[in-house]
Amino acid sequence: MGALIDGESRPRLESWLAGATGATRVAVADEGTLGGGAISLNLAVTLDIDGGPQAGRHACVLRAQPGGGAAASGMKASISKAQEYAVLRAAFGAGVAAPEPIAACGDPAVLGADFYIMRRAEGIGAGHKVVKADQPQRALARELGRQLGRLHKAGPDTPGLEGLPMPAASPALDCVHAYRDWLGDLALRDAVLAWGLRWLEIHAPPPGELVLCHRDYRTGNYLVKDGGLTAILDWEFAGFSDPMEDLGWFCARSWRFGRHDREAGGLAGREDFYAGYEETSGRRVDPQAVAYWETAAYMRWAAIAVLQGRRHTSGEEPSLELALTGRMLPEIELDLLRHIHGLGLRASAPAAVGAEPSGDADEERVA
Repeated sequence: MGALIDGESRPRLESWLAGATGATRVAVADEGTLGGGAISLNLAVTLDIDGGPQAGRHACVLRAQPGGGAAASGMKASISKAQEYAVLRAAFGAGVAAPEPIAACGDPAVLGADFYIMRRAEGIGAGHKVVKADQPQRALARELGRQLGRLHKAGPDTPGLEGLPMPAASPALDCVHAYRDWLGDLALRDAVLAWGLRWLEIHAPPPGELVLCHRDYRTGNYLVKDGGLTAILDWEFAGFSDPMEDLGWFCARSWRFGRHDREAGGLAGREDFYAGYEETSGRRVDPQAVAYWETAAYMRWAAIAVLQGRRHTSGEEPSLELALTGRMLPEIELDLLRHIHGLGLRASAPAAVGAEPSGDADEERVA
């Protein structure tokens, strides 16, 4: 995309922001690209606002729609920046620890791309750092459950969310169809992926309650400071779905960053995360449904890894990060096999949902 804010675009951005915030003048300082986020462009900016209700200095983030990139690679699950901003407003209004939304722009004459601006939050986001604590982070896991429960109080009838697409058939089967589409002919040539897709079709839960889901709610997509949650980030995949989808994604082995003994995001046991969720959501966690959506999580992550790898190998966006993500497919497939094998073991002998099968059992099944 090149430099989003330069000598030509900065005056346009500042003029637009003055109108959007009711200010007499806005000065924008570009502090460079922020790390993380393989789908959106994130710029750290500081706004100096004169006049109006938001007068003062504000540390913010400008999130822009990429030019090509994910869209050209078929990443159809990501929503537009206008939709993302609407989701952020709904979440922030519901008391979720989402960054405060400031303004959104869909006029390409301003920066050449759709974008919105939100308040910047402090904290550590890298998953391998967040899970490093010696003791389980039970309070953090419970708080993340509470936050998810608040988010899931929003649904298709929530004001401002009218523009979000609705599932065509059922959330589960819609996901299966999307994964097969993303994978292309690999869905037929790769035996593990073909088996996983068929498993999801056979075991798909019937359509039920639809809520606003984050759909990328995991360790690595929130910020922590002094052991406490400061913000939940990366809302570009949000949409209406089965509430258990977010719980399954959060608990998937892929997002534990090596702390597989702590099944809730590498932080603590599932019981803490589930308890926080039930405290604010007004519904009980369905362990069987969570187990299904955790299976879907491995399939979805596998499909995303394939798409990200193609962005690199096609030459459209050469990137070491994208290349390495594409090479994660065998590891994700092994996690999928482990998980489904574990479900089979639990069907024949009582065990806690999400428990890992023994190492010997894993090797025997995968071999």
